[in-house]
Amino acid sequence: MISRLFCAFLLLFLLVPLGIGQAYAGDPHVTRIDPVIRDGKLEIDAEIDVQLNDQLRDAAERGLPLYFTADLVISRARWWWFDETVVDTSRTWRVIYNALTRQWRVGTDALNLPVSSLDEAMDMVRHIRNWPLIAVSELDAEVPYRGQLRLRLDTSQLARPFQVNALNSSSWSLGTPWTDFSFSVAEPQDPS
Repeated sequence: MISRLFCAFLLLFLLVPLGIGQAYAGDPHVTRIDPVIRDGKLEIDAEIDVQLNDQLRDAAERGLPLYFTADLVISRARWWWFDETVVDTSRTWRVIYNALTRQWRVGTDALNLPVSSLDEAMDMVRHIRNWPLIAVSELDAEVPYRGQLRLRLDTSQLARPFQVNALNSSSWSLGTPWTDFSFSVAEPQDPS
């Protein structure tokens, strides 16, 4: 009796972590963040690992636009007061399928590009490139800056009936946790 109970607990103890690991293996997360200076501006390049679940994929294939918002905050520490927020911005992508033309479109702001599939549209969301943030002249040299980035499915931009559904379903709560990064701007060098 005791040996059976011991075996059952041992089996449960060994199998539970395997199930938990598989549940979190597909969770969305930011894999890389690169602050880059191009043409006198600080820009962000980032890679995000995010997969659509079956319910979101089905909704997108039926023509419901999906909105993904990347939020970014950059601050610097001050010893005499709260941290100073240097950049607090977001960028939203809209992924939509037009059933009449059978064409996928993905866009941010006023720019919409045609793509061949939902996976290709999601690749544009996953690979953030050349996101201009602030002029380098507004940043202090040799000062450490801290930043945070996240990507989330923005259900607030959905039509009202879908917002109610999104509140009641965990399938619609897709997002990465805040991911920290840090950088500093080097002192400009004299060309002579």
